[in-house]
Amino acid sequence: MLRMAQDNLPQGVDMAFLLNSKYTQESGLAPKLVYRNMSPSQLYELALAFEPGTHITSTGALATKSGEKMGRSPKDKRVTRDPETEKDLWWGPYSPNYVMDDRTFLTNRERAVDYLNTLDRVYVVDAFVNWDPASRLKVRVVTSRAYHALFMNNMLIRPTAEELANFGEPDFVIYNAGAFPANKYTNFMTSQTSIDLSLKHKEMVILGTMYAGEMKKGVFTLMHYLMPMQGKLSLHSGCNMGAAGDVTLFFGLSGTGKTTLSADPKRPLIGDDEHVWCDTGVFNIEGGCYAKCIDLKQETEPEIWKAIRFGTVLENVDLDTNTGLVNYSSQKLTENTRASYPIEFMENAHIPCVGGHPKNVILLACDAFGVLPPVSKLSLEQAMYHFISGYTAKVAGTEVGVTEPQATFSACFGSAFLMMHPYKYATMLAEKMAKHGTTAWLLNTGWTGGKYGVGKRMSLKHTRAIIDAIHNGELEKAEYVTTPVFGLLAPTSITGVPSEVLSPENVWPSKDEFAVTLNKLGHMFVKNFGHFSDGDAFVGAEMAARIIAGGPKPVAEDAVAKTGIAAIKAEAATVVA
Repeated sequence: MLRMAQDNLPQGVDMAFLLNSKYTQESGLAPKLVYRNMSPSQLYELALAFEPGTHITSTGALATKSGEKMGRSPKDKRVTRDPETEKDLWWGPYSPNYVMDDRTFLTNRERAVDYLNTLDRVYVVDAFVNWDPASRLKVRVVTSRAYHALFMNNMLIRPTAEELANFGEPDFVIYNAGAFPANKYTNFMTSQTSIDLSLKHKEMVILGTMYAGEMKKGVFTLMHYLMPMQGKLSLHSGCNMGAAGDVTLFFGLSGTGKTTLSADPKRPLIGDDEHVWCDTGVFNIEGGCYAKCIDLKQETEPEIWKAIRFGTVLENVDLDTNTGLVNYSSQKLTENTRASYPIEFMENAHIPCVGGHPKNVILLACDAFGVLPPVSKLSLEQAMYHFISGYTAKVAGTEVGVTEPQATFSACFGSAFLMMHPYKYATMLAEKMAKHGTTAWLLNTGWTGGKYGVGKRMSLKHTRAIIDAIHNGELEKAEYVTTPVFGLLAPTSITGVPSEVLSPENVWPSKDEFAVTLNKLGHMFVKNFGHFSDGDAFVGAEMAARIIAGGPKPVAEDAVAKTGIAAIKAEAATVVA
């Protein structure tokens, strides 16, 4: 007798583990059928059977679509304000924490659970965050899509069969009902999308977006509260380790080269995105990687290219369904194409994903104004200031007549995920750096010889030579000069890098134009820092003053317009004196 295709699909599991949970009983979750911690092959079958637009690529990855939302919705993120935690959190006009009350959270949770209860099947992933055993937490994800289950199976730390059997109550639960909209007329709602976090209930609710990254970053946001409360510093960074056990943290916004530079074949990868610095060293929060795919090439990023295979989720890519080939250069659906895969898919992954205390911290900036040195050695005060600034600059868009680069600032290189004031994280960073003798560096991977449209992009070969000089100790012995306005220490020579490139003003066509642009950027930094003027309430006036002292000292713009380079040189001499 012929069997229907659905007869061959995986069977659901005994739901006792879920129904006996206090979270399930409090929320009213009552699913009809549960798939728990299915294998990738089972999730492939379920996704292909029930999720239109899902395909297998020529390399074996699962290509799928996230629906209308193809990126995060930070303005739809809500944090429940409650008496027990509100004093520790950062609120206000520049905070990423939009307020919600407990009643509205419970209303949205009920809406999400009611939707999940109507479905023929739901997927549960029980797994861990934090590779440090002393910091490990149990996370439960309840979702409507097999794609989401495979994504979180990749991104969380996967339990062994024994660990799963003894999983017990989770520490945190995500209800992902993203295929169902929020009621935009509910209090605190501004759209049909809502991503809601309650520290009191230890739960997260997702409505109105199926973009999987909301789950990953929701967990990271939680870690940005829980870890600092334990004296552990959560960081939005890449991390690798040398043969001698020397650890480097890489911070950088999109386009700065963080992923490319931290994926060094000579240095095992601890993680690509989320880490914690604790009393014993650093550890990865996640069990997987979430790499951008736009313009991915085997020649430039071979490690990521090889990782896109069976078990990998490809989100919103342009796929030829006849051949299974992916056009990675295409922005047909979105520029934010992504690949999610277990960290062990990276050939040089260091597992378990833990390391010692960082020897170096590298802050990456793609300075399209072309005025920052290729590398600078930072004081503790400068490290805090530039960490809080989270600077990069994007090149002009396609609008006719727009030629100026656009400065971009994201506090702590991940403003959208912060729970506490940026000063709090920066203070913890400086304290740990001072205690463990860590050196901070600011690397400009942007333009040299002029701003965008005049100069050229910094050579990747030169940037790699600079990083090698950091790791082999050459820059610890180098001679330095102090730059104007920003007061940075720039080395005078580095093996493999032309000496003139190390001083931006020497490669600009006009020193006076350089001075005007440098001074203008300094004013941009100062203006941005005004967003954090309430920081002394979190770290004290003395520490707040130290942080401010690490910033640039721009001069009046009319003075630089009149005398150019002489104006900032004169001011620099006054500051030194």
